[in-house]
Amino acid sequence: MHEKFLQQAVGLASDNVTSGQGGPYGAIIVKDNQLIAASGNKVSCMLDPTAHAEIVAIRMACKELNDFQLRGCILYTSCEPCPMCLGAIYWARLAKVYYACNRFDAATANFDDSFIYDEILVPPSKRAIAMYHLNLPNALQPFKLWNEKSDKVVY
Repeated sequence: MHEKFLQQAVGLASDNVTSGQGGPYGAIIVKDNQLIAASGNKVSCMLDPTAHAEIVAIRMACKELNDFQLRGCILYTSCEPCPMCLGAIYWARLAKVYYACNRFDAATANFDDSFIYDEILVPPSKRAIAMYHLNLPNALQPFKLWNEKSDKVVY
């Protein structure tokens, strides 16, 4: 069963390339052996650098299931998720991920995310895109309000 769904994701990736819709990536989300969402990479056609196949499929599945968590769902993706997609997978609470190609296969096609993996270990101010912490007097106010809120939706 897993091979069948993973093959669908690879097929989406190939179709995405031949149709000119975007990069060579495809992802599907399945729950209880039922297809919930499917997408190819939409970065170039949506002019959105976050529109990776996995992210788009997660967004679609959340809408379909009317939930911001995808517990019990499985993601099948044509390639090992990049750091951004990996974060989204954890935030969405997916149960499992199956992938066909790995990050090294992607790098040979000029989709090399190794610099991002490396950047995570660098102190923020020393990163290629420097990040600076500014200590504002009211910076913690949103967290204080959140902690005091009795009707919050915890996620």
